[in-house]
Amino acid sequence: MTEPEGPADTFSLDSQELPFEPGQTVLQAAVQAGRYIPHLCWHPDFAPHGSCRVCSVLVNGRPGAACTVKAAAGIDVQSNTEPLNAHRKTLLQMLFVEGNHFCPSCEKSGNCLLQATAYEMGMEGPHFDEVYPDRPVDASHPELLLDFNRCILCELCVRASHEVDHKDVFAIGGHGMATHLLVNSPSGRLADTNMAATDRAAQVCPVGVILPKRRGFQVPIGARRFDAHPVSEQVDKEQR
Repeated sequence: MTEPEGPADTFSLDSQELPFEPGQTVLQAAVQAGRYIPHLCWHPDFAPHGSCRVCSVLVNGRPGAACTVKAAAGIDVQSNTEPLNAHRKTLLQMLFVEGNHFCPSCEKSGNCLLQATAYEMGMEGPHFDEVYPDRPVDASHPELLLDFNRCILCELCVRASHEVDHKDVFAIGGHGMATHLLVNSPSGRLADTNMAATDRAAQVCPVGVILPKRRGFQVPIGARRFDAHPVSEQVDKEQR
């Protein structure tokens, strides 16, 4: 006779009990339960990276990234608090001034996770001096456009190209403020790689760096994913 399964292990997220499966992170358990924790560099198809820190939470009073901290029975996780949301807002403001994010003219507007998260956090403005970096646009590929101005260094395209496509088209180079996305070809141009528009790396960008050519604004502004509902109401959907 099969013994009935016992109650699932749970932890507390903002004073509500949340079940989790063995090996899950706090963020994975939250997404599975339909609970929103802001994030940018995490994607359900890839191992957690912990680079953007937008998913920062307090676990038993200690700071950690929800995408890397393992869920454990009885832990107390705080996410939706005024200090944590203020911290996230500051991180978002820094991301906006570090690059060249001109949302009104961006093809990704309305489908951009950075933009949607900024709206969710109530980001009023950058509050920092704009850097206005001199970044190129690579239109050399017959099917894809690369606009490095919008890169937030989430490394999702790097991981997708390495782990799924097995092509290593992208890499990260430089240090500090000079850190930037690289194309792995002698010329540094995407046309001189074997990347295809069907590659996973071409689909995974959460902002507007990697775009298909000749398809701009096929879905009009106002009818896009985050135009209809805020990101916090779409936790149960595919993350990108």
